[in-house]
Amino acid sequence: MIGSLFNGRHGRGSILLIAGLLMASAAVRVGSGTGQAFATENPLAAAQETPETTTETKTAPEVDKAEMSQMLVAFQEREKRLKEREQQIDMRMKALSVADEQIERRLTVLQDAEESLRSMLALANTAAEDDLTRLTSVYENMKPKDAAPLFEEMEPAFAAGFLGRMRPNAAAGIMAGLSPQVAYSISVILAGRNADVPKG
Repeated sequence: MIGSLFNGRHGRGSILLIAGLLMASAAVRVGSGTGQAFATENPLAAAQETPETTTETKTAPEVDKAEMSQMLVAFQEREKRLKEREQQIDMRMKALSVADEQIERRLTVLQDAEESLRSMLALANTAAEDDLTRLTSVYENMKPKDAAPLFEEMEPAFAAGFLGRMRPNAAAGIMAGLSPQVAYSISVILAGRNADVPKG
């Protein structure tokens, strides 16, 4: 009967059916093996990757936190140094402004003193010139014989100063009453003064 099955149409159909079942069974086994392989590989991969990822996730924030704290400390120190330097600059600027004010006050005082000194010197020069003019006029109005003894006692340069300011006739009368030695000394001084005058 089995022979007749294999020999007939029904036999061919049975063989094809059995072959199909065997192939389906093999396919199911291969598929289940791959599934198990995938299933077994995923937990291992997850198990192997989990410590690394956890250590990475743990170490990375810790490193970042340490670096951030160091940077924060560095920034705080730098800010402290900048504030100290700013305070020093402010103190120097205040000291410089005080020094500038003192210098300005002293310059003002010096300028006032200079103006006062110039005024005093001008008054002194005017007074001296007035005194010399008056005294020269007195000597000019004296009689030559009375004025000559006074000029005899004077230093030659001092006497020459008065005689040089007098009118020529009054100076000549006084010179005539002087001793030859004194008259010569005064004449040399007066001639030296005239020699220093530039000639045009």
